[in-house]
Amino acid sequence: MEITPIALNYFFGVNSYLIKTEAGYFLIDAGIKNKRGQLEQELKEAGCSPGDLKLIIITHGHVDHVGNAAYLRDRYGSRIAMHAGDSAMVESGDMFIDAGGALMGLAGLLMRVLGLSDYERFTPDVILEDGQDLSAHGLDATVIHTPGHSEGSICIETVERDLFCGDLFNNTKKPEKASLIQDPDKLEASVEKIAASEFGTVYPGHGEPFRMEQLTE
Repeated sequence: MEITPIALNYFFGVNSYLIKTEAGYFLIDAGIKNKRGQLEQELKEAGCSPGDLKLIIITHGHVDHVGNAAYLRDRYGSRIAMHAGDSAMVESGDMFIDAGGALMGLAGLLMRVLGLSDYERFTPDVILEDGQDLSAHGLDATVIHTPGHSEGSICIETVERDLFCGDLFNNTKKPEKASLIQDPDKLEASVEKIAASEFGTVYPGHGEPFRMEQLTE
C-alpha cells in the first residue's frame, strides 16, 4: 500500500490522500473545488488515470472534503463511499443542513465569503458503516464511525494500523482534536474510541501526518 498525501491550499489547507494498491487507486477525501486543477495534476503525476480510481472515500460531508467528488466520479469512472450520517449534506449541497450553534453558523458564513460553498451535489454510491471491511472493494482497511465533528464522520484504519482520521484530529500547529464541533459529547466518545486502540501514523484532514503517541505529549 503506497500513500501519497495531496495538500490543497486555498485560504486554508486541506488534505486528500491517494492510496495505491494492487487493485488500483483509492482517494481519501476529494478536496476543494477551487483547487480541482491541482488535484487532477497530482493524481496524474502519481500514475492515476481515468479508469484507475476505484473508490473515493469521504471522511465527512464538509465542502472542503467533498468539493471534487462528483466531478472525479464522472471523470474517472469511480464510485463515492461515505457514511449515511452526512449524506443529506452532499445531496443538498449544504454542509450545515444538520448543524447548529454559533460557531458552525460563523463557519458557514466564512465558506460563502471565500467562495467555497458551491460544488456539485451528489448521492453516494456506497454507504459505509462502523466496522465495515473494505477489502471487498480492493482496499485492506476498515471503517470506524467517529461522529462529533459531524454526524457521519468516519476514520479509515489500514491493515498496517495507520489511520486516516478526517477532521477528528488536525495537526496545523500541533496534533489535537477537532475544534469545529457539531456534538461535543459524541466527539469526546469518538476520541476515546480511537485512543483505546494502538495506531501508527495518523493522516489528518488538515496539517501534517503525525504519530498517534504525539497526541499525549
